[in-house]
Amino acid sequence: MTRRELAHWARQPVQVVVGLVFPVMLLLMFGFLTGGGRGLSGDYVDYLVPGMLALTMAFGLESTMLAVTQDLNKGVIDRFRSLPMAVSAVLVGRSAADMIQSAAGLAVMTGVGWTIGWRWHDGPSAFLAAVGLLLLFRFAMLWVGIHLAMVAGRPEMVQAVQILVWPVGFLSNAFATPRSMPGWLGTAVEWNPLSATATAARTLFGNPAAPSHTWPAEHANLLAVAWPVALLLVFFPLAVRRFGRLSR
Repeated sequence: MTRRELAHWARQPVQVVVGLVFPVMLLLMFGFLTGGGRGLSGDYVDYLVPGMLALTMAFGLESTMLAVTQDLNKGVIDRFRSLPMAVSAVLVGRSAADMIQSAAGLAVMTGVGWTIGWRWHDGPSAFLAAVGLLLLFRFAMLWVGIHLAMVAGRPEMVQAVQILVWPVGFLSNAFATPRSMPGWLGTAVEWNPLSATATAARTLFGNPAAPSHTWPAEHANLLAVAWPVALLLVFFPLAVRRFGRLSR
């Protein structure tokens, strides 16, 4: 199933390229056009790039969501049911292909960040740990997206569901420090799962983070694991169960 999804890339290269280029455009836009960094001590680019890496893991779910709904609506699943395979294989194969693309996206964004002056300052183990947290967050968001896509039911509804990701992305500390926001908004931003992953990545990369003595900021590494695991515990079984019902 993963090979099947990867084969689609060769027939739809534009979609793959757009998925890789879009976060790069956001990085350059916020880094050079609207960059800020109020309440931050240090280089804003070093603060921004880990946030953009986390944001990249939240965006771009629509290709997987569309693939799942199209398979359900075009009768492809009926052919799969005749094969000796688990019901969950379709979803797991699609998610594996998405994770490969996400890893490629991280590599591209890391290279662009390096080009514009971003550096990580700790060792390779800390770097790999940060990448692992970013991919864990992507994996959790992926299963949230798969479940919501099946709730939407039709490919044309996927775009409406994808819009729900935008508040998660922009109500975070990816671009701005919580200290620069109104008190109530800063508190909400610090409890955002994306903010936890971004803060943990900054810590592991040795990049500057906005000084804060709140519980979410001081336990960002813990929350960067706890949030994705909690999302997976809820949405993975929901997605597999709903897919099983819809594919009968």
